[in-house]
Amino acid sequence: MAWREDLGSLRDELLAKGLAEDVPAARAFWDQAEAIRMQRERCGSQDEAPACKVEARYIYQVFRNTTKELVFAQTVFGFELAAADPRVVAINFVGAEDDHISMTDYATQMRMVGFLRALYPKVHVSLHAGELAPGLVPPEGLCCHVRLAVDEAKSERIGHGVDIMYEDRPDELLQDMAAKHVLVEINLTSNDVILGVVGKEHPFPTYRKFGVPVALSTDDEGVSRIDLTHEYVRTVETYALTYADLKELVRNSLEYSFLAGGSLWDNGGAYARVVSACGSDIPGADKPSPPCASLLAGSDKAKQQWELERRFQAFEAGH
Repeated sequence: MAWREDLGSLRDELLAKGLAEDVPAARAFWDQAEAIRMQRERCGSQDEAPACKVEARYIYQVFRNTTKELVFAQTVFGFELAAADPRVVAINFVGAEDDHISMTDYATQMRMVGFLRALYPKVHVSLHAGELAPGLVPPEGLCCHVRLAVDEAKSERIGHGVDIMYEDRPDELLQDMAAKHVLVEINLTSNDVILGVVGKEHPFPTYRKFGVPVALSTDDEGVSRIDLTHEYVRTVETYALTYADLKELVRNSLEYSFLAGGSLWDNGGAYARVVSACGSDIPGADKPSPPCASLLAGSDKAKQQWELERRFQAFEAGH
């Protein structure tokens, strides 16, 4: 199939030629992967591994450094798969952002995502954007990747966002991201190793100053040979965060996750007040009230947030 700018007709042709017919095969892939995992961790047996208690969700990745028609086909398939399988919660674009193709076609790729978001409103979007720095691309290449991901693709989360202060009208963009509650995934080690951006040069403090929600991420712990604890330690040592700051980062990781159900909190990322159903409860208590218990039973997100508060209480009681 040849590329054309009419995304609607291009999607129709892809589906007419059987693109969505591969969705069952993709779902079978997840089934097989999870079955192997359960076998290796002995899930369901008396000596099952602790990891059996960890539930997994998936973000479908689109490789962006290829032709427009292939990127669009991958993206349509990802939305179709996510719409059919609740384990697949979101779409992301991966691949070197400074690659010639991703730089040349970036605006078109963001238009693809924005177009499909309107057709699949229940599918989340989390895009790696702004993983760039001066010298990596021409100055004009730093203009607008985060902005296009937010404005055009309507991304709910941004991975990296390192070049934010080099984008056009950065203050305006930061204020817009804060107003829209667009979370930025901060990857300090990755940004150091790949981009050479560290310390005061990193926009982590700037995002916090503007009220943009942030959470810590490893980016790829298998490549960097790190874990999330490493990133928390590095962040504390670099930016002198307080315990309250750390609690906010951890809470953000759940508040802006793609877990199903409503939040335990009713005031966005302020975490000062829970929803009315749990208004008479202490978050994390062993026995929530009947209205609160009903809320927790119907929301994976609220349930995990309640468990987080329980763990905070247990930790703080011992220190």
